[in-house]
Formats: sequence, structure tokens, C-alpha cells
Amino acid sequence: MKAIRINEFGGPEVMKLQDVERPVPAVDEILVKIYASGVNPVDWVIRSGTNESLRSFLTLPMTLGWDAAGIVEETGREVSSLKKGDAVYGVPNFPGDGSYAEYCVAKASQFAPKPRSLNFNEAAGVPLAALTAWTGIFGHGKLLPGQRIVVLGASGGVGSFAVQFAKAKGAYVIGVASASNLDYLKQLGADEVIDYKTQKFEDLLNDIDVVLEASPTRNNNERIKAISVLKEGGIFVSVNTDFPFDDRITELAATKNIKAELAPNQPRQDWLAQIAKLIDENKVQVLIGKVFPLEHVAEAHLESETWHVRGRLVLEIKKEI
Repeated sequence: MKAIRINEFGGPEVMKLQDVERPVPAVDEILVKIYASGVNPVDWVIRSGTNESLRSFLTLPMTLGWDAAGIVEETGREVSSLKKGDAVYGVPNFPGDGSYAEYCVAKASQFAPKPRSLNFNEAAGVPLAALTAWTGIFGHGKLLPGQRIVVLGASGGVGSFAVQFAKAKGAYVIGVASASNLDYLKQLGADEVIDYKTQKFEDLLNDIDVVLEASPTRNNNERIKAISVLKEGGIFVSVNTDFPFDDRITELAATKNIKAELAPNQPRQDWLAQIAKLIDENKVQVLIGKVFPLEHVAEAHLESETWHVRGRLVLEIKKEI
């Protein structure tokens, strides 16, 4: 099968389209014929090899990609939740069995039937970012209807899903982003929007129940500002798990009686099913920015690395008939 592999860390040029053996699923895994793969910042962070916290998990050569949509080709003997021929979406095994390929294997628990209302290209743009948002606001943030949540980096891949999920569940949503994205956030359902370049959210807000850090900023000073707007007993959640809290944050959290948590993505089948339901009920939009053929993966990475992408970037691996 064809796959985009890296044999060394570096720039986009290290990604090579190669012929490799088709993987075989273990007893609790599925083999997916991939129609499309999402492109996420973690892909090029891993490709570059510059993140030390991730490097320890990586073994070269490897296939990139952690967003997949396709059709179940084969199931392990212990798999009962999915069957051959099912149209699915989900997250391949991390790391190594990536989705920049014609086939991937993954734990069956990491995939679910794809939203019926989406084609494969659209569905491929959902799993990783959506699960990251869901893990943050519900798994760690314990967000409830009627609560107030602030989403930092609200116009990005994770943030835009977080805004919509929180709104769909009945929360009051405040989105923080640049001025050019404020109308977009209103379209997604944000109740309030704040331009982080001209407004100081820490001076405008207080008594917030949950703050989700979904921006690419790695700055503990900014985290302290975010924690300052929380009510007593509130929750600060960051999806930037590669950037730990410093002692100041731990002490401030204890003083204010709040929780400060890093939220690693949880690729759960039940959460993917709930996300698909919201999408099919038209409560969550999936915006695709650009679709690239697999062999143009370098262009997709360069686009993602600008951090100025509205909508999801997708690699089309197999044409949908």
C-alpha cells in the first residue's frame, strides 16, 4: 500500500510517499481502508522532531497522521462493535500506524460510525480536534448546562469544536480570538466574543466556571490571567499537554480552590458517537478549509504551520464514488 513515511525528522521534505506492507489488525483492532485523513499541528510537530516530550514515544520510520475516515476492511476476532463494510471515522493508534496511508489499523474502541451527513473528506477533519475539545470541556472541565465557559483560541480547530459543543450542551460561551475571526465565532454560536489583541479578557470577565486553553500559545503568564477570571471551584483546562504548569499556577489554583488540569486526548468510541449525533442533528458544523491529494502533503503541512487556517485541512487518499 502507499503511505507517507518519515525516516528522519526535519522539514516537509522528509515526508516520502512509499510502498509498505498493509498492516494486519490484532484481535481488538480494525483495518480501515482510508478515504481521507485530517492534517493537524501535531503531525508537523512530530515530523520536525523538535518536541522533546513527544520524541520519547517515536520510533522511525513511521507513518504520520492521526485522523481517519474510511471503511472497515477487516476486524480482529474480538471486535463486535464494528463490522466489515462500516463507514467509520476515528483516531489511528498513536504513534506509528498513521492515517497518511491507504490503510491503517487501530483499536476498534478508537473508531465509530462516521456522521451520516458528512462525506469522507469532511468526516476526516473531525476526530482528533473534536475529541480533544470534548475531552477538555466534558472529560476534565465537567461543563454543565447553564455554566459559563471561556474558550481561548476559539477559532482554531479544537476551539471551534469546543464553542459548538459547549453551546449545544446549553452552556454560555465566550470565545477569545483575533478580530478577523469574531464574526465566525458568532456564526458558530458564541454568546460573547473578545478580540485578544485589543481587549484584555482578564479585565472583562469574572466568575467563570470553565476556561479551556485551546490556543497554540505556550505561556504560563497567559495561563495565570485565565485562572484569574475563574470563580472559586472553577476549572482551568489546557489541551497543550506538552507544556506543563509551573509552580505559580499550582499555587494560584490552590489559593483560589480551582482545578488546573492538562487534558490529553481520549479517543473514545462513545464520545465519537455523541459527536456524530450532534453533527447529524445540525448542531455542529464541520468547516473544511482545503483538501489536498496525498502526494501534496508538504503543501498541507506548510499551510497548517502558518497557524492561520480557518477550517480543517484534509488529505484525500481515495476518491469517494
